[in-house]
Amino acid sequence: MNRTVYLDNAATSWPKPSSTIEAMVEFNRSIGANPGRSGHARSVDAGRTLIDAREAVAGLFGASNMLGVIFTKNVTEALNIVISGLLNDGGHAVTTSMEHNSVMRPLNAARARGADFSVAPCSRRGELDPRDIASIIMPDTRLIVMTHASNVTGTIMPVAEVASIARERGIPLCVDAAQTAGVIPIDVGAMDIGFLAFTGHKSLFGPQGTGGLVLGKGYERMIEPLMYGGTGSRSEFEVQPDFLPDKFESGTPNTIGIAGLGAGIAFIGQTGMDAIRTHEKKLTARLLDGLGSIEGVRIYGPCDPERQTAVVSLTLQGMSSSELALALDEDYGIMARSGLHCAPSAHRTIGTFPEGTLRLSPGYFTTREDIEHTVEAIAALAVRKKSGAKT
Repeated sequence: MNRTVYLDNAATSWPKPSSTIEAMVEFNRSIGANPGRSGHARSVDAGRTLIDAREAVAGLFGASNMLGVIFTKNVTEALNIVISGLLNDGGHAVTTSMEHNSVMRPLNAARARGADFSVAPCSRRGELDPRDIASIIMPDTRLIVMTHASNVTGTIMPVAEVASIARERGIPLCVDAAQTAGVIPIDVGAMDIGFLAFTGHKSLFGPQGTGGLVLGKGYERMIEPLMYGGTGSRSEFEVQPDFLPDKFESGTPNTIGIAGLGAGIAFIGQTGMDAIRTHEKKLTARLLDGLGSIEGVRIYGPCDPERQTAVVSLTLQGMSSSELALALDEDYGIMARSGLHCAPSAHRTIGTFPEGTLRLSPGYFTTREDIEHTVEAIAALAVRKKSGAKT
């Protein structure tokens, strides 16, 4: 099988735009220095690379202050900064049953240190009723943390409604935008989001090892850094600076990666987020229609392109998700992800724990032909399995 189809964009987008790669090559070729640590021209240019990317992120997410954009190595680090920072000495948090382990593991670590959290149940489609968030808020609740869209079912969560509840109760809201940043509009100011955690290597078209945290105005005073060290500023003091972004950015940053991230965001601006979302909705609709007609296939989630991202989870009767993924890869050149997707809570919610599902996640560079090939391949495997032929 010479044809290859990449349907694992929910894990990391591929291919990247040529501009992302070119920006990283150009940084390494022409700059390559450490930003903020020296006064020479290349260090200044490296610092400008960070500023440009910070401005791009702030513009994309409606942040009023670019200094409130904190670069991290991924969305997991950003979520840890918030959860550890707010629950470091106790307190209570609220989350949902569709969360990734990037939320659940830091919450459980905080519980082991004396904090606690409650989980709002979601439906079998992965959908959340905001009233279930409100019902579990306690007097000592310090944080509401939730995904913007599930990495298992693609279900888009009612963030605006939860943000309204959070505002009324005076509780900060942290949104995990790993699956939505770059494909669904997010405005931290208009949506009253206190903390927005994002990753750079998915729908922002940046490289792996990039991500960040957008802080709402004043929220930086609520949390302490996850890590302390050199920032290139106030070097005469042996205590961490208290101003942004230095308070949360210790050590040499991944400047070459951030250069690529900035280029990825520029690509979104040039292409248009609406165009990207429209293309992915069309691909998702075709996947749902095609797979829905195959005997033995069960699809999980909303099964509605308007209510989910370009993520389709399924099982095929008689085959484990890992067997299905292997057959698709070896026999048809289709790359997908099987298992629990680092989200066991979500799989318990939709009834697929511990076996998991096969996840197909097209992206902007996926074609209609790729989707047709995938539907035909799964249909062929379903027939083969039903007839008892060796897979």
